[in-house]
Amino acid sequence: MAETMVKAPADVSFINEVCSIPGGEAINSCIQCGVCTGSCPTADQWDYPPRRVIALVRAGLRDELLSSNSMWFCVSCYSCTVRCPRDIKPADIMHALEIIAIRSGKTTPKSNTPIMYRCFVDSARSNGRVYELGMMIKLFLKTNPFAAFKLAPVGMGLFFHKRLPLKPSRIKGMSGLKAILNKARELGGAE
Repeated sequence: MAETMVKAPADVSFINEVCSIPGGEAINSCIQCGVCTGSCPTADQWDYPPRRVIALVRAGLRDELLSSNSMWFCVSCYSCTVRCPRDIKPADIMHALEIIAIRSGKTTPKSNTPIMYRCFVDSARSNGRVYELGMMIKLFLKTNPFAAFKLAPVGMGLFFHKRLPLKPSRIKGMSGLKAILNKARELGGAE
């Protein structure tokens, strides 16, 4: 005899929340053709591939989706966006979901991407540009310090080719940049 699975009612506010963030407004136009998933170079690593992510949003399954690794594995290649026959921007939807996940404290331990975002923003806020060496040291200290040893040969090659400076360089006009970042935070940015 077949078993019937009963799910909790869909969280209708979730789709409205996604639609309210730039990039998410066209999600209801999706015809579930799968072009986004077929175009995605990392879809096989996702808990839910792009097409399923959109279906989960439309079904209102907020907790299930936000606790997955899916949106964090988007590499922003925009292949899905270019190929979508309905002009939906799946990559922008993934970024909208990242913002929602950060705001609701639902970052997944399956991905270091949220931590890398924080290290990137901290570096840009401190120097006006990203200081790659400092950002990577901070990332490895927060995630897995021993993983840095695997990348040491790459780092040394970059250093010897003068592509990885030991000291950060700062931009002029840091006060202007900080004002912009503060305004972005004030307007609801995920920083």
